[in-house]
Amino acid sequence: MGLDQWAYIAAKDNDHHDNHQEFAYWRKHPNLQGWMEKLWLSKGKPNGSSGQEEGWGSGFNGIELELTWDDVVQLEQDILNGNLPHTQGFFFGQASDDYYRDHDLDFCKKAKAELFLKRRVFYNSSW
Repeated sequence: MGLDQWAYIAAKDNDHHDNHQEFAYWRKHPNLQGWMEKLWLSKGKPNGSSGQEEGWGSGFNGIELELTWDDVVQLEQDILNGNLPHTQGFFFGQASDDYYRDHDLDFCKKAKAELFLKRRVFYNSSW
């Protein structure tokens, strides 16, 4: 068990979950999870639970979070500036920002390319 995270794209507005194409994967990157959860909360918790503590952690588990151009640009800046929030969880592992730095920046580059092509970009996780 542990924190698994991935990003995927959908080519059209009406694409369903089964039609998504994965283009990034992380294993136990807790600070990225914390960043995404903060984004989810700032958007009013779309597509998911109440965000209350549920079992081993927050309600941000298995939530499909759509990312906008502005979201990805902010993530990229936070990665470059070392501003991913310190995040802990029972299954999350240790902070891995340095380990994933290049991968994270590559994800931002790819996500911006997909958004430029009018595809939808999503983040999801499971722990």
